[in-house]
Amino acid sequence: MNVQPPTLTSFSPSSFKKKGTVITSMRPRVIALSTSALHSFCSQCSGPPPPSNAPATAADGLKRCTRCRTVWYCDAECQNNDWASHKPECEALQRWKAAAPSLEVSIPSDAIRCLGRVLWARQRLGPESEFVKDWNSLQSHKGSLPASTFESHTHLAHSVVRYVGATSPSDLAPFGLLSAGDLVDLISRFTTNTFTLTTPSLNPIGVCVAPPFALLNHSCEPNAVLVYPRSASIKSQEPLMNLVAIRSIAPDEEILTSYVDTTLPREARRSALNETYHFLCDCSLCSKPLHNPDPRLSMWCPKSCGGTCPVPSAKNDLTRCTKCNAIVPSTEYVLDALRIGQEALDKANGLQFKDPAKSLQLTTNMLPILTSAKLTPSCHPLLALTRLHEELLLASFSPELTQDVLDRTIQAAASYSAGVSSILTYAHPVRAAALAELGKLLAVDEIDPRQPSSSSPPPAEFRYPPSGPNRLRLSRDTLLKAHEELTIGFGKVNKGGSMGEEVRETLVRLEKELGIWKQGIRDALHARGS
Repeated sequence: MNVQPPTLTSFSPSSFKKKGTVITSMRPRVIALSTSALHSFCSQCSGPPPPSNAPATAADGLKRCTRCRTVWYCDAECQNNDWASHKPECEALQRWKAAAPSLEVSIPSDAIRCLGRVLWARQRLGPESEFVKDWNSLQSHKGSLPASTFESHTHLAHSVVRYVGATSPSDLAPFGLLSAGDLVDLISRFTTNTFTLTTPSLNPIGVCVAPPFALLNHSCEPNAVLVYPRSASIKSQEPLMNLVAIRSIAPDEEILTSYVDTTLPREARRSALNETYHFLCDCSLCSKPLHNPDPRLSMWCPKSCGGTCPVPSAKNDLTRCTKCNAIVPSTEYVLDALRIGQEALDKANGLQFKDPAKSLQLTTNMLPILTSAKLTPSCHPLLALTRLHEELLLASFSPELTQDVLDRTIQAAASYSAGVSSILTYAHPVRAAALAELGKLLAVDEIDPRQPSSSSPPPAEFRYPPSGPNRLRLSRDTLLKAHEELTIGFGKVNKGGSMGEEVRETLVRLEKELGIWKQGIRDALHARGS
């Protein structure tokens, strides 16, 4: 990524850009799916399996390469379009698998496979190609790499050399690597300038290389975002990266995106940026004095006045409400909750795919502790744990789904949506996607609808989510809000992309269901009256 003062006028628009404008778009030059996504998405267009009428697993709609038996495609068209990149990769995957000591390491990581595709593209296209020139224009930090990165960079370099089949330095010359310094430079450019490849709903599924977009500068308060709406009518253009204005951008104002998760507190963002991109952020958000509580580090007033307080820290354990000035009495409990909450988050993230049941148990046990410490939904690490908890619950859905699991998932989605809405600007894709997820969950058919007695209110734990037509109405209202934000965050011309289309289809179904409820009530009243 480019972290110096901007020198390219191409990322300062010459005309006013309204929010929701797609400033530009391009297909990444190189993509590589994560190992867990290889069997679920097409390795050429990154699309999901084509719809099938017969009950099947996700991979049944994709076609696997019969040689390497590792990558999958939508159809023959995608396989043919990817063949120039996959031909050398296919042989490399077979060699790697044959030499692997166990099944767990029989497929190289997405970083290794992506770097392999970069090298084969350099070899195939030549040093004067646009791709190689764009790649060479990217910033490298090989002369200032921190010692903490030496081991990981060295391991990645050795793995890539082995993956492409090089056994001597001369074997690397066709790839444009003439010295050890060139190899270090390759790894440094890659780790600094790659992007996460996501689904339209922002779930990460791999990595990609798009050099022109890597020249965009960073801000923790971005005015633009990079998304994959998946709305192009031509499949060969997918995955299409769209640079979308989420705030109106004046002529000659620099276009800024964020390199990191901006729901993180300032010090966590700065640490992540320094570790990967080697600069200390002094953007408009990071340089602001924190006069009011940062929602990322805030807790509710101890007297429940509706105000908030900054969470205590080791340097300053005295904190008070900004509204009523009440002092937080139990700062040690809050500090302990923050510490063990971060430890639980790190552990649960590590177990998410290895042992999801254990990860879910951790989040289930930890969330009540953090909420009892009066942290707001937007506070770190509560927000991140809530999102992970929701993801784990969603992954546990099965044909035997119970009403309790569905309602707990909705409660987690509502808390996460409230948290990100307190932090992110209107129409930010993460905020819009959270609203859409909540609305879709509320639209799921109830397994055991509650029928509370009219003579007494339901218990407090049953008041959210509501049941029956009230749930459907809440789903409709939530999805209408989501659609407004999706339309801006993913580009107005894209109409919210495939996620916006899904929301529109759900809204049509909800209107029909609500119409059936209304008709049933009218029929019942008519029958009673007669």
